[in-house]
Amino acid sequence: MMVPSIVWQLVMVFLIIVAAIQVAYYVYFFARLAFYKKKEKQTNQEYPVSVIICGRDEAANFAKNLPGVLVQQYRTTHEVIVVNDNSVDESKYVIDELRKTFKHLVPVELTQEALMIRGKKFPLSMGIKTAKHEIVLLSDADCIPASEEWIQKMQDGFTSNTEIVLGYGAYKKRPGVLNKIIRFETFHTALQYLSYALADMPYMGVGRNLAYKKTLFFKNKGFSSINQIPGGDDDLFINQVAKPGNTAIMIDEEAFTISEPKRTWNEWMRQKTRHLSTAQFYKTHHKNLLGLYAVSHGLFYPLLITAAFTGGWAWAVGVYLTRLLVQGIIFYKAMYKLKEQDLWKFYPLFDIWMFAYYFIFITALWKKPSTDWN
Repeated sequence: MMVPSIVWQLVMVFLIIVAAIQVAYYVYFFARLAFYKKKEKQTNQEYPVSVIICGRDEAANFAKNLPGVLVQQYRTTHEVIVVNDNSVDESKYVIDELRKTFKHLVPVELTQEALMIRGKKFPLSMGIKTAKHEIVLLSDADCIPASEEWIQKMQDGFTSNTEIVLGYGAYKKRPGVLNKIIRFETFHTALQYLSYALADMPYMGVGRNLAYKKTLFFKNKGFSSINQIPGGDDDLFINQVAKPGNTAIMIDEEAFTISEPKRTWNEWMRQKTRHLSTAQFYKTHHKNLLGLYAVSHGLFYPLLITAAFTGGWAWAVGVYLTRLLVQGIIFYKAMYKLKEQDLWKFYPLFDIWMFAYYFIFITALWKKPSTDWN
């Protein structure tokens, strides 16, 4: 009878360690977003802003989403730069038609591919080079601002010391399990990068809703160090240039952007594989922190089940419920802030899904990035 007892004790020790690591992440990092309160600014200043949107063969999205960007209620000088990257559809005509009504729309037409610069980086670089203003606000062709105050709210995140403002790029709510999984994964990613930024450890942003200073871009020679990688124009660039004190977040619901989610599992999995493939290029300490969180999550359920079946089910349940309680409080508060609170009632199931998620997409962490950015 000694062997099962020793096995149970060892399993319980490892389970408690893994659960403690998980709880530590929730309490030290994620609680920062959950209980975040924006500091009142001593002085308010409105900055001139250059909005930049790049697209290739995005005629339908330009027609549907650009008007939402162009009708922003922002009194200070601003422009909307649309980079049409070698499109063969009707994109040029859609942009030209909108230009007749909106004089602050600035088209940039690219008709040649950039050699040795892969993905979205060259069109985005051309957009930033064209920008007249110091603050550049980035989004995608398939995104629409959640309100007409998007520019106002995002630029309000800047102070004299701020060079980067991270926003939230949500997905539209649709019926079905896939939609809920996409939205939860998006929330979970945001919970991490926004919380890390609040902990003075910023490591990424999302190109659907991101602002930074033009001088920061050129001071770091743009995307030159990551030109060989198709992706990373958002997360890898921020991973390189963000540092304690220069990065802020903006999570006012009027500052969100909203995108159309993928409709099939295959489409979403291809998209996630492409996004996750850039994580292998993060700074080492960011990879270690993110990796420890993922590994501890991946070990939690196997250890929990093993502990329960080796005779320690009461202890296992106690550990599980303790972690679930901490997780539930943090998720509830954070989901409320990011307006994803309808997902909260499913969070125990989503947590089990995230266990599977790490194993499904683990190969993306060392997979060669796709050459397609669109």
